[in-house]
Amino acid sequence: MICNLCPRRCGAERTPDKAAGVCAMPAWPVAARAMLHQWEEPCLVGERGAGAVFFSGCNLRCKFCQNGVISQEGYGKPITPRRLREIFEELVEQGAACLDLVTPTHFTDAVLEALGEERWPVPVVWNCGGYESVETLKRLENRVQVYLPDLKYALTEPAKAYSGAADYPETAKAAILEMFRQTGPYRMENGQLRSGVLIRHLVLPGELENTKAVIDWVAETFRPGEVLFSLMSQYTPQPGAEGKLARKVTKAEYRAAERYMADCGIADGFTQERTSAKEEYTPDFHLQGI
Repeated sequence: MICNLCPRRCGAERTPDKAAGVCAMPAWPVAARAMLHQWEEPCLVGERGAGAVFFSGCNLRCKFCQNGVISQEGYGKPITPRRLREIFEELVEQGAACLDLVTPTHFTDAVLEALGEERWPVPVVWNCGGYESVETLKRLENRVQVYLPDLKYALTEPAKAYSGAADYPETAKAAILEMFRQTGPYRMENGQLRSGVLIRHLVLPGELENTKAVIDWVAETFRPGEVLFSLMSQYTPQPGAEGKLARKVTKAEYRAAERYMADCGIADGFTQERTSAKEEYTPDFHLQGI
């Protein structure tokens, strides 16, 4: 496969067992954990948890990634598309509220093969960093019910400095518009999200202007009742963090972001307790469920 699945369009030759490209992964999946995950937004968790599959590799290089051991260091176990389907089935049998596919973009072909053509009994959630190709997203139409993208940046400077992707703002915005085109306004049943787009934004220390620009775009682009928005406070400094990234988000910063979100009229969504910014919220990857 000459890979152009993501906006990097690096044209790397990736085969089922040969890793290449920015993601440094083969074409067949590599995953680090499958589990009933309790720490997603309440509308995704249900009674038992979201059926999360944590894939290894990523097309971004975020300096603050909490999952760096799998996203950038490549830790994980290679599996076949057939095994991936079995994992999906096992999670559903365990009572998962959804199939929560975490950073799946570079394994799109294998994920689609594993999902098959039928409708799953729970929503399929595309949990991604927001740096997505519209062409690849179009292949997911009617196969994915819930899109869970980050909108990390609306400003170019932090996108380039922290994730090595100066084109992130316009690329992620175009991707989110395509996601919304596919799903339409979000739909809830008994407090659980059945279809739609839930946009996440992690407040970064010292980057309040970026957060305000993200909120501005969401408020100006979507009407109330169309998308959900999750304002996250769980930033945790990673080993070797420098400059602004070496500290947590202050109470004043997060409160300012919350006020700005409310002032812009965004009421459909979630805010987060600052106690979420703890190291124990970083997942423990040990190949459980894989």
